[in-house]
Order: sequence, then structure tokens, then C-alpha cells
Amino acid sequence: PDQGPSPPIAQFGRVASSKKSLGGSKLLPFKNDRVSAFAKKPKTQVAEEGATVVFETETEKPDAKVRWQCNTKDLVSDDKYVIKADGNKHSLTIQAVTKEDGTAYAVIAGGSKVKFDLKVKEKEVMEEVKLELKEKVKEEVKEKKGGSLLESQAPDTKTDLTGLFTEKPQSGEVTVGENINFVAKVNAASLLKKPTIKWFKGKWMDLASKSGKNLQLKELYDRNSKVYTFEMQIIEAKPSFAGAYRCEVSSRDKFDSCNFDLTVHGGCPLTHSMDGSEEAGELDFNYFRTKNSGLSCPLVSSFCASASKSQVKSEPDEDVWEILQKAKASEYEKIAFQYGITDLRGMLKRLKKMKKEEKKSEVFLKKLDPAYQVEKGHKMKLCIEVANEDVDVKWLKNGQEIQSTGRYIFESVGNKRYLTINHCSLSDDATYTCVVGDEKCTTELFVKEPPVTITSNLEDQMVMKGERVELECEVSEEGATVKWEKDGVELTRDESFKYRFKKDGRKHVLIINEATKEDCGHYTVKTNGGESMAELMVSEKELEVYQNIADLTVKAKDEAVFKCEVSDETVKGIWYKNGVEVKADARTHITHIGRIHKLTIDDVKPEDQGDYTFVPEGYAFNLSAKLNFLGIFTITPCHVPLHFIMILFILLINCVFVCFSEVKIDYVPRQDPPKIHLDCMGHTADSTIMVVAGNKLRLDVPITGDPAPTVVWTKGEKAGSEVVMTEGDGRLHVESTKGHCIFTIEGADKQDEGLYSVIVRNPAGEDKADINVKVVDAPDPPSAPRILSVGEDSCVVQWDPPKSDGGNPVIGYVLERKKKKSYRWMRLNFDPYTDTTYEAKRMIEGVEYEMRVYAVNAIGMSRHSAASQSFIPVAPTSEPVGLCVDDISDTTISLKWRTPEHLGSSELDGYGVEYCKEGSDEWVPAFEGLTERTSVIIRDLPTGEKMQFRVRAYNTAGPSAPTSLAQAVTIREIMQKPKIWIPRNLRQTLTKKVEETINLVIPFQGKPRPVITWSKDGEPLNPKQVSVRNSDTDTILFIRKSERKDSGKYEVKLQIENVEDTASISIQIVDLPGSPEKLKIMDVWGFNVALEWKPPKDNGNCEITGYMVQKADKKTMEWYTVYELYRRTNCVVADLIMGNEYIFRIYAVNMVGLSLEPCFEYKPPTYKEHDFSEAPKFTHPLVSRSVIAGYNATLSCSVRGIPKPKVTWYKNKMDISNEAKYRMFSKLGILTLEIRKPCLFDGGVYMCKAVNASGEDVVECKLEIREPQTGK
Repeated sequence: PDQGPSPPIAQFGRVASSKKSLGGSKLLPFKNDRVSAFAKKPKTQVAEEGATVVFETETEKPDAKVRWQCNTKDLVSDDKYVIKADGNKHSLTIQAVTKEDGTAYAVIAGGSKVKFDLKVKEKEVMEEVKLELKEKVKEEVKEKKGGSLLESQAPDTKTDLTGLFTEKPQSGEVTVGENINFVAKVNAASLLKKPTIKWFKGKWMDLASKSGKNLQLKELYDRNSKVYTFEMQIIEAKPSFAGAYRCEVSSRDKFDSCNFDLTVHGGCPLTHSMDGSEEAGELDFNYFRTKNSGLSCPLVSSFCASASKSQVKSEPDEDVWEILQKAKASEYEKIAFQYGITDLRGMLKRLKKMKKEEKKSEVFLKKLDPAYQVEKGHKMKLCIEVANEDVDVKWLKNGQEIQSTGRYIFESVGNKRYLTINHCSLSDDATYTCVVGDEKCTTELFVKEPPVTITSNLEDQMVMKGERVELECEVSEEGATVKWEKDGVELTRDESFKYRFKKDGRKHVLIINEATKEDCGHYTVKTNGGESMAELMVSEKELEVYQNIADLTVKAKDEAVFKCEVSDETVKGIWYKNGVEVKADARTHITHIGRIHKLTIDDVKPEDQGDYTFVPEGYAFNLSAKLNFLGIFTITPCHVPLHFIMILFILLINCVFVCFSEVKIDYVPRQDPPKIHLDCMGHTADSTIMVVAGNKLRLDVPITGDPAPTVVWTKGEKAGSEVVMTEGDGRLHVESTKGHCIFTIEGADKQDEGLYSVIVRNPAGEDKADINVKVVDAPDPPSAPRILSVGEDSCVVQWDPPKSDGGNPVIGYVLERKKKKSYRWMRLNFDPYTDTTYEAKRMIEGVEYEMRVYAVNAIGMSRHSAASQSFIPVAPTSEPVGLCVDDISDTTISLKWRTPEHLGSSELDGYGVEYCKEGSDEWVPAFEGLTERTSVIIRDLPTGEKMQFRVRAYNTAGPSAPTSLAQAVTIREIMQKPKIWIPRNLRQTLTKKVEETINLVIPFQGKPRPVITWSKDGEPLNPKQVSVRNSDTDTILFIRKSERKDSGKYEVKLQIENVEDTASISIQIVDLPGSPEKLKIMDVWGFNVALEWKPPKDNGNCEITGYMVQKADKKTMEWYTVYELYRRTNCVVADLIMGNEYIFRIYAVNMVGLSLEPCFEYKPPTYKEHDFSEAPKFTHPLVSRSVIAGYNATLSCSVRGIPKPKVTWYKNKMDISNEAKYRMFSKLGILTLEIRKPCLFDGGVYMCKAVNASGEDVVECKLEIREPQTGK
């Protein structure tokens, strides 16, 4: 039978993968802890041949992709199978079912797969199945009704049903062999004690003792939300597990319970055995279900392939607990055996609670509450009331008696006893007991720690791959527990030790040993009082070039060495020549030592000339340089003049005949004009030499000439404006060698740029060459970036290009951002960004940021720009909700609405209201600026016009989407009859005491605003005594200090044109009654006295409720109450002592209190207090003395006076009270002055003066100091 759609898995509470637990410990996942992607699963169906079967399912996400399978093969939509999808609803329809279709099917969404079956039966078998199913449904319904009736008749042992569950376990369905979780959640924020939970099968069987192979009970606690999560997991379900379950939760005097059912599909129960078989330790409820237990199985699972039948037996009609309550204790075991109860101890505990009745204490009038809660550092005061005021109490803490200290203070006020605990700490979290004799009362004190806040936030970090990362924060208390999360997932210390957590006092550090690309994301540290978030970005290591390879110009047979240095010693590389890899041979040597890579070419030849490139392995860049070959110049015959050959021939002839004669020949050397040998000269692009600012500029020019020419270097483009370059400032060097002239500038800068000319001269002539030098540099920093707009986690930033590009065009920009309170800048892009507008993303909403920009050209990166103005990423709020018309008149309208559901991290700046005429798109602001209120009155509207209104919410991100009225509103006031709404408490006489304030608010309705009139007993009100304030919706009657004369009937009248409404309010001002009159002693006999009196003339404007009669013995004058509320005006006072004289007095009592004066009062006589004061008088004077210098001396006297006089010592009439040389003593009126080691200068007249309020007295003496005598 179809019992309705299966409840969503999310309601079953599959939260086994949650990692929140008590004390921050990790919860190990269950065997099957994957969260299902299905909110509704398809169920196994039985169909007859030729029918159409529809399997339906629902996914949690509407965009989930769903695949249907038959025997593990994917199905596609055709004539046989029809597959449909509508949002999160998906269906598979099988047309014209045949026996071949009776097989296993499955539906797959994401990582979740649900299997189900289609069973095809012949028509005759199907009819039998349907009939039997109907019978079983009737029996099951009857059984459930019977069970619910028994449960409703069971005695309710809990009286305070408070609804403790925030999430109740839901009924569920499971296939045989699968797992299922049931979850209950309890919010403990308002509970003083941890809640206790119990799981039951049926009505009585406690499942705590059944935990094991097939049942697991777990408990979680979230300190942030203060929510307890209780889980019951059934593992490898069996058909016998089906049935009704119950969950009960209690905390002190609070209680709640919930019933749910479990249905098991796809199996039949096996015969149960209670012997010690291998299944004896498994969870099996079948034996305990009913009296004289017969096996039962769920309705649908009872039909297997063989269509076997088993009958379901109903539970007994009797309630076991009612039977146990009425039975004797000797019959408990028999009843338990009869009804299959095996947990006898649990049964007796529950029965004892049901029979327990609380006894009233004879010692305590008021006991301690079950529990108290106080914040750490605050004061806690525990109070009890005892019946006997003179009794002593003892206070215990965890069973140990508390001694009175500065923190624990005991107080006794009347019959109340107080224990005060000052500056509560965590050590005061204990059980406290107050003991009086043999009785005691106990309470628990819970000390609540203040929330742990984060004092130093995490900072964004950008690291290279493989580096160590430390995310550090600081909290407000040492030893606090924190939780680390990455992108919302809690981090734990796993087996690979990927994450390590370090705690040092108030500092907490998350350590990632070797960062990888997968570690990028947002990391959050959470405490119970706040959280902090930072972003970690991991980038590939950048290879820095410490020394680039340089162009070389070498001569034949010289050595060429290309050398470069990079930051990483482990990086290898490949050398290329004109794009072809260079291989090492006899002339070519390739070396790699540390960070230095070399390519050496011996015996350079012309074919070695070309472009050489070094490419580091694993990096997308290269280093290039050029090898220029400089050949050897030879003189050929065509270069030698004819006359020079003739001279050589004559010389040769002369040498032959030198031995025969002596001939004198003068040699005149040949002069060759100078020549500059450069490939290109002039202002062409090829003749321009570029140098990076700060580097060395070296111009090496080959020259020839005989004799050796002189070299002059000049700078300047125009003729006559050239400047001769000389070695003047130390940066410039000019050097001439044989065949070369070298011009060098150390640390070239922009001013060294220009046209340089080299001029060579000798007697045979001169030559000149021009070399164009261009100095290039990194660009200037761009302007400070401007924030154009912000979003929820992004912003759009714009900047201006740099003023100077450094001689090379800017190829892009690099951006950085940081948090306002941080010092760490994080790069946003690694490749240069070509545009000047950039959208930065992945920021944290509500955090203040700054941005800055670098410009990049071929030379390098500029200095950073100035930081932008700080900004906060924030999204606009959602639209206001509930816009409606509150009131309307001919020219005004009153609108009201509620705040948006989503405000975001930014504060709400206010609301803007706009209106327009119907059919127009021109919206007009209703007022300037914004309003912070959620209601507004718009005035000066055209009467009779149809208007449309809308409201927007504004924050720093701008306006939200508008909320408009459903339809246009016509500006016209609606007439409304006047009606007074008297509050319920004013429909009876209002009674107030004298001098109390009266403030009556009477709401009404009526449009236009009615005329309001107040009167008292038909007369107008006195404005000096009564104030009236009126508004559009109510009228207020106010009396600051009420008097007796304010009593009466007040009437209020509303009038609109000829229509009016009236209402009346009765006020009674009451006061204390007067004293009774004419108290008489009517008779005295034995131990009795008969008294009689008359009522007071003034009853205080209310009924006299009684009289208080008191007596006093004239000897002690202690008054005792004989009658407290005595209704008559005569009484008999008994139990008097014969021979004693008594005084009696009578008070009148009404609802206000006792009369101010009694009818008779005894006044004891007064006596004048004796004045014991006395002026100071010295009873023993000071005696003049002669003492030896260097030995302590004392002067003594005695004085008398009341009150105790103030004593002052003088030497030669100078006050010596503050002198360190003297010490003064006073004991029992004896005054002593000690002079420490006096010298000759301490001699003189010493005086002692005593002063009090009654007078003064003085005594003095002379002290002589003698020098000590010395023997010869």
C-alpha cells in the first residue's frame, strides 16, 4: 500500500559528517555518512502486465543532473521509457510493462545512487495481493489506534511540557541492509543543566542497553549555537527493526517527547532465537513487541517473491505501567516476565519516579532553586528562608563546609540566610548545599565564561609553492578553544600532518608545512565570541635573475664566456644557438655550479657568431645575448702604393752594393689617415645603443691610423653646441689603446641620453662617427587608484597611466590590496594587466581594504602608487518588505514597511520613498535625503489623483531593489464613524492610591479627526489638576499626583459633525484610614479583658477590612499583636498574666494599609542625658632634668580629660611633632617624650599641651644637657 512519499533524507538528520562536537573533539564519520542528493527517493513497485509504471524522485538542487539505469545500463527517452525533468522533480515512465521489465533499476544524481525494483505480476496474483494488503492495512490502523489510545491513557509523570526540541526525529523508511539516522536537536541556551535524552522502542523498551553492532547512539554539542544534537543510527536494518519509536528529553523540571516510525522494505523476518547463537548480540526487537510474542513484519516487506503471508498481531489492550502501579512489589517480576520486560532495573526506576511524592519541609520555608547561573567575575547571592529565626545553618560546597572569607560572606536577616560569593570564578562552578539540622537543600551554580573574542585578526598572505605558511591570531583569554575552517570546512590534524595547530598563551597558529595550489582559499578561525577570516594565495615560484648574460664581441681564437646567475640552485637549463640546442664538445664547455650557469667557447671562429639563449627548465622565459666576431685585418697588395714598392727596390739594390761603397739614405715614414671601423653610424635605429638606467655605458670603438690618432668624444646634436666629454665627475672614463678607443659612463641616467660623436685625428687627416645613446628605465608610478564601485565581495578600481613610461612603452599593470589594519600587501595578478580599470574579487564583505598599482615595462616594475582611499566591500540590501498604506487623507498618505530580510555587513543608511502618477514613469522623491524610520507621511499630494509609491533601502553599496504597492492608490480621505475603544482594565472602577500618577490612554477611531471633550461628574475638568493630550488615534488623561477629590466618573465624548460616541470611566482614589475612636475596657476577669471601640470617621474612601489589636506589658513596653485582621469592633484579649499592668492599642486596616495613628499608644518618659565631658588637666607635671649628651633622655607627665585630648609637644615654643629625633608615646593618659642621643643643642624649655572641646592645659620643664667627663 502507498503510505505517502518518503520523507526527505535531510529530515532524517544525516549529519554524521558534521565535525562539531563537545570540547572541539572530532566526530568519527559513520559507515555510511554521505549526504544524499535526493530529497525524495523512488520506491519499489509491484505492477501487473500491460500497465504503465511511473517512478518519481526529487533532488535537493534544481540543477542536478539525473541518470536512470536499468541493470547498470543508462536509459534514454524513447517509446518504451519516458524520462521527464521539471526543476528538482524527475520521473521515469515505463509503458506497457512486461515480465522482462521486472528487474533492478537505479537513479543517479551526483555521487548518490538509489536502487529500486519493479516486480511484474500476473493479474490474478495482483488481485490476491491487493485484497490481502487491504486486510493488513485495516489491522495496522486498528493496532496504531489501540497503541495511541493506551499511550494517551498512560499516567503523565511530567507536568511541564515546554517544547525543548528545535528539531524532532522524523519517521523514515529504509531498505533491508541499509543504514538510517534519526536526529533530535535541543537548544540549551535557556537550560541550566545539560539535557538528558532517552530513546525507546514501542512504549517502554529503553534502547540505551541495546547499543552495539546494529545500534549506535551519539551526542554532539555546538558551543557557538549552544545546540545539542542527539543521533540514533540503525546499521544494516532488518525487517524486525520496523515499528514505533519514541524520543524523550528532560532537563530539571522541563520535559518533551516525540514519536516517530520506522518502515523496513525488501525482506521478511527470520525465526528469532533467544539462545546464544552468533546473532545473539545484535539488535532485535521482535521478541519484545507483544505479549506472548509472535513474529510480525512490516506490511510491504511481508510480500516476497513467493508471495508468502504472515499475520500481524496487535499489542495488548492493557497498559503495563497501570498494572505495575496497582500491583504489589512481590508481583513485579511475574508481570515483567509476562510482558517481556527484561530491563528490570530501568522498570523499577521509572516506577519509583511515578510513585514519588514530594514531602513538605518543616525546616525550610523557601528552598534554593535547582540551579543558578552567573557570569565570571560577577557576584552571586544564594538565599533561603527558615522557619526558626534562631536556627544555625551550614553551607557546603561539593560536600565540604565553606569557611567565611573575603569571597564567601554569610548573612542572617530575620529568618533569611544569605551566602554571597564575590568575584565568581570557574572554581565556584559547583554544587552548594545548605544544611539545617538533619534537612538540607541543594543547588548547582553554573559560572558562565565571557565569550572569547579575537583581539588580533588573521592577515591575508601570498606565498610561493612549497613555502611554510603560518596564520596567526590572538584571542582574549589564554587556553581558549578555537576552531579553524577552510572555505567553511573544519580543519583537523590528519594522518599526513598537512595542518598543525599551535597554541602559545593567547596566540593560536595554523601551520601549513608545504603550501600547494590546493591550499588557496579563505581560512577562518572561530571562537564563541567572534571570528576572523583571511585569504591565502599560493603562486608558483618566480625565478629571479641575479646576473643576465651579456653581448660579447671577441676576436678570432679568443675565448667567449656567456655567464648568468639565477635564484634557485636546483634549476637546470639548456643553451641554444640560433634556436638549435648547443651540445658540449672539445671547444664548447657547459657548466652549472650552484646558481651560476656558464657556456664557454674556446678558439672562437667566424661560424660561432650568432644569438645565444639560456632557457631554465620549468619556467616560461629565457635569457638571450649576441656573440659578435671581430676578424683580423691584413694588408693586400692593392692597398700598397706604387712609390712605396719602388723605394723598397732601391733599398734592396743599395744593400747589395753596401760593401763596395757607402751611401747615406734618409727614411721618411708614411702617414696613414685615421679610420673608425663601425658597421653602422648615424641616427638610424640600428646605430642607437640602449642602456638601462643605473647600468654601465661602455662604447668600444675600433680605430686605425698611422701615427696613432688622438681621440675626442663630444655630446650634442647641433653643430657648435657639442660638449667635449672629459673625465671630470668621476663617472666618465675615456681610454685609448692600440686599435681601440673606449668611452665609459658609470651608472647611466636619463641625462646621459643623446648623440655622442667620436673624432679621431692625426697629421694625415681625421674621421668622425656618431653614436645615438638612449637611456631607458622603469616607468613612474601610476596615480593613486580610484574606487568606482563596490560589491558584496568585489570592487572596480581605476587609475591613470604614469606620467613617464621610462623610455619604453608600458606593457601592463600589477595590482595589490591589503586590509586596512594589516601591513601585508597581497598581489592580485601575476601577468601584467593591460587596461586601467580592474575588477578585484574574492574579498571579504564588511572588511576595510586599500588598493595600490605598479606600472610595468620591458625594463621592470615601477614604484607602487599611493594607496587608494579605504573601502568596504558590501552588497546592497534586499528590498524592504510589507509595504502598505497605513492611513490616507485628501492630501496626505501614511506608508509603513518592514526592514529588509538581508542587511549584509554594512549598516543601513536609511530609506528613500518615491511616488509617481499612474501611467507615468517619472518618479519623484517624497522628501530630501533618507529616513531611518520604517514609516513616513507624505504631504501635499493632489486630491483625487491615483498615485503609485515605492521604497528603496540604502547602504554604502547604494540602493536596493524597490518595493512597490500592489496597485495605485487614490488620494482621498475615507470617512469613518467615531468609536471609542475602552481598554479592558478600565471597564471596571480604576482604584489608585493617593499621590499615585494616573495616565489613561483611550484609543479611538474616526476620520476626519474628531472633537474630543472630557468631563467629570458632568462638570468640565480643572486644567490645573488634570491634563489632557489628544492625537489622531488616542486621547490621554493625565494626573501627576492624585488626590481624594479626583475620585468620580469621567466621561469622554467624540464628535464628528452630527455623529458622536461617549464612554465613561470610574476612578476611585483611596488613602489610609483614620484611627479608631473611643477605645474602652468593658470588663476584666481572670486572665481576660474585654475591649470595645468605634470605627474611624474616615475610612480612606474604601471599605475597612479589619482592625489590628495589640497589647504591651507596661514593664517591658514590647508590643504583641493579638488580632491582625479582626472584623468586629469588640474583642476579648485572653492569656494575660494576673498582676501585670497592660496597655492596648487598635489600628484600622483597609486595602491601602494601617492607619497612621493607633487609638491608644503608651509613651515612655524621657530622661536628660548626663554630660560627662571634662577639660584637660595634667595630674603629674613635667620635671626639669639634667642629662649627659649622647644618652637617650625621656620626659614624662600624665593628663586627664573627656573626650580624649589631643597632645602636642613643643621645644622653646616650636612644634616638634614631626621631628625625627623625637618619639612621643601615650598610654592610659601617661605621656612620654623620648629624645634620641641628645646633644648640647637639644637643651631648652620643653612644653606639653593637651586640648579638647572643653578646654586646654599646658605643662613645661627645662632640660639641661651636660658634656660627658673624660679621665686623664
